[in-house]
Amino acid sequence: MSATDALGRLEAFVGSWDLEASLPAPPGTDVRARTEFEWVLDRTFLLQRSEISLPEAPSGLMLIAADADSDAYRQHYFDSRGVVRTYEMTFDGRVWTLTREKPDFTPLDFSQRFTGTFEDDGTTIRGGWEICHDGTNWEHDFDLTYSKIE
Repeated sequence: MSATDALGRLEAFVGSWDLEASLPAPPGTDVRARTEFEWVLDRTFLLQRSEISLPEAPSGLMLIAADADSDAYRQHYFDSRGVVRTYEMTFDGRVWTLTREKPDFTPLDFSQRFTGTFEDDGTTIRGGWEICHDGTNWEHDFDLTYSKIE
């Protein structure tokens, strides 16, 4: 598959999405989160921006590029804490995965992986993050649901 074809699959993400995460928040806190995906640099990259009203959770900027040697992608992640990471990414038109299991710009104190599935109408992505501290045992970290609004 060409990089152009691989990038074309990502069109399903383009737009604005409300986010709902199962993060702990103080009682009575109204947590609002949103993310937007848009094409940049002549549709060479997909840019994702996220904002969340919970001070303990970071807002982020993610840049997604097609891997020229495979059907996969790479997500370059930056957040408001100054964290920089690289995630291996797959997307088959329905299931989206992000995985980080090796050190990059940030030491690898733990591994992470996300799996999200687009519902049939393409307006909802239901998923969850997992975390691994010992290199073997994965545990649920939090759920994350995307609801398309534009």
